[in-house]
Amino acid sequence: MGGTQETHFHLAPRPSVVRASAVQPITAEAMLDRLDGLCRFTVQWQDASGAVIDPFVHREFQYATPYFAFAVGTLVEAGRSRDLLPHGVAAMESATRQLGGGDAAVPDRHGEFFLASLSEALPVYKGLVQEETWLRWSNRLRLPIAEMIAEKQIGNWRTYAMKGEWQRAKLGLVSHSDAVSFIEENWKKDELGRFAAAPTFLYHDRSSDPDTLSVALVGEGNLLALVLEDYDGPSAAEIKAKVLAALRATVLLVDPTGQVPANGRTDDHVWTEVGLQLLFSAAAPMMRAEGDARTADAMERLAELSFAGMERWRRSDGRWSGSYYITKNHFDPALRVGYQNASQYSNYSGSLMFHLAEMYRLRSKLAIKPVSVPSPAEIGGYAVQLDPAFAASFANAGGLQLEFNLRGETKETNDNWWTPLGVVRIARAAWETRLGPSDGAQTASAAASFAPEIERNGEWVRLSAIPEAYEASWSVQMVNPAIVRCTMEYHPTAGHDGPSLRDRFAITPDGVLSTVEEIAQEHESWGVTWPLLVDDGQPLRTRIDGRIAETSFTAGADTESFLAVDGDATLDAKMKPVRSTFGDLLPVRMRIAGATSHTFVYPHDAGQPDADAVLKSFRITERGFVSALGRVEGDIYISPTFAGGRGSEVALKEGGRADLRFNRECGFVVQISHGAVTAIEVDRAVTARLRGHTYQLNAYRPLFLP
Repeated sequence: MGGTQETHFHLAPRPSVVRASAVQPITAEAMLDRLDGLCRFTVQWQDASGAVIDPFVHREFQYATPYFAFAVGTLVEAGRSRDLLPHGVAAMESATRQLGGGDAAVPDRHGEFFLASLSEALPVYKGLVQEETWLRWSNRLRLPIAEMIAEKQIGNWRTYAMKGEWQRAKLGLVSHSDAVSFIEENWKKDELGRFAAAPTFLYHDRSSDPDTLSVALVGEGNLLALVLEDYDGPSAAEIKAKVLAALRATVLLVDPTGQVPANGRTDDHVWTEVGLQLLFSAAAPMMRAEGDARTADAMERLAELSFAGMERWRRSDGRWSGSYYITKNHFDPALRVGYQNASQYSNYSGSLMFHLAEMYRLRSKLAIKPVSVPSPAEIGGYAVQLDPAFAASFANAGGLQLEFNLRGETKETNDNWWTPLGVVRIARAAWETRLGPSDGAQTASAAASFAPEIERNGEWVRLSAIPEAYEASWSVQMVNPAIVRCTMEYHPTAGHDGPSLRDRFAITPDGVLSTVEEIAQEHESWGVTWPLLVDDGQPLRTRIDGRIAETSFTAGADTESFLAVDGDATLDAKMKPVRSTFGDLLPVRMRIAGATSHTFVYPHDAGQPDADAVLKSFRITERGFVSALGRVEGDIYISPTFAGGRGSEVALKEGGRADLRFNRECGFVVQISHGAVTAIEVDRAVTARLRGHTYQLNAYRPLFLP
């Protein structure tokens, strides 16, 4: 089952790049500007009836119209975009008429989504339209809930209905007792059972296998909305406790640039980023009220990072200006890269508008202030394994995070293959995480992730491409912000044969050493796939030379480099790219002649040594490795600016005498400047000896030195 190993250190390995000033705070004007752009983009697709017509399927699709109506109302109420009010009114007229006709009258029978958004929009328009109009809309929303929604729809769909029904009760459109009865019945009958066991408590939508981490946020978000709106039914406290527990775990799954984790149906869709921002903005004050300031700060910081990161997908080209790409690439949306069958430009632009409007309204009430401390995702020192339904694990050292998939999807779900076996995300704080890659790729006939591949009947097969034949187990050996040691073991599934392979990872703030070997030493032919992002709608700058494969968007910018440490390694880049949501991944095969291969994955920026210098300096040692970046000695990593791990002493220079000693073994991290220790933090009370001075240290209380 799932589990979490987490340290609670405060010292970041790169304080200069994770400082709060590196990201602009989320301001009211920024949210309204983006909302205005989305609404003005949408106006051009509105027909005479007020309905929003999708530019690709050329009809009203799902819930774009009511979501647009709420967004326009929010803008006008805030004193912005008054010229859009007639368009918002027309959308309200169309959408309320449809919902008033029952579920069958709603586009694509999405009554739950209409109810949730229109019940929020109605009070916004109270002072913006004539009383007669407002009462007409209100009367349409009095229809019994059973006539508004399809009984067969459960999971996250049902949470929209629960959210909308409570809002109707607050507006006096249905009785309080009827709303509570509906919410309680659905909570106890289905929704409560969707939350995982401790320690993660994550919401299971059960709409793909492995399950979806994106849609998990939807279920959690709608239920949290009940808490925000003062739901007072018998299960109110239980709902709040479950959702907040799930969001505590989610803080460790979000990557250090604020991205929603990959995997499962609808992953890598831009609208999920706003959903995350809204959830964290709502939950942070609740965490603070419960005395958990660290989690509250983390949520607010990650929301800021996520909001800033979304700008990569905002469009400024002609008629599309103000909108966002639906998925995280720059391909023509007509190609539907990374889409599910429900993904259309109008409805998911609508989701952006709806949740952005909700976030503006929420944050305006809460007056959230900018966060001045890094999040745990930027500090690292944790490892999380989710339950088998998610089949994913996460590890983070010093803001360098890996996401591991323990099995892949064996059948298509909603027109896509969402979850390949292997390492699918390699992310780093304050870095262009798309290059990582940010996700693996899988289709009906091919796949690419960072994982082994084997030679079978004279042909090479990537393990990520045969999810029915291979799965993996995962274990953790060491957790610290300076180094995380963990292991993936790949085994054939029941009824299949092939070699079992072990991949041992040493994750540090500067890079990841992957050591692959056969478990049974059967001397099978195997290699390792390096997934190199080569095109995201425009070609990237790539180099495959000798024992290095690397990619970047522009010269001198952030770069992802894969280094074959072993001198006898060979690279084969003749395979066809596999299209991921982020772009085309070229599966470069790395092979060696010996029994153990070593790959160093090196995400770096212009201020760090280039890949050639690192490879030239790299050497494997008995206790780890040494490079121009730093060195691993057992469970300790030492670099010119940061060191840490577990032990009783550390020498800053290789082969030198210990500079820092503790009176007993402990977990520790130290910041270093110009060869001198400037800050120390430990995980238990110890006595430290440094430069002839003795210091008494307490657990997780950083000591700053001159």
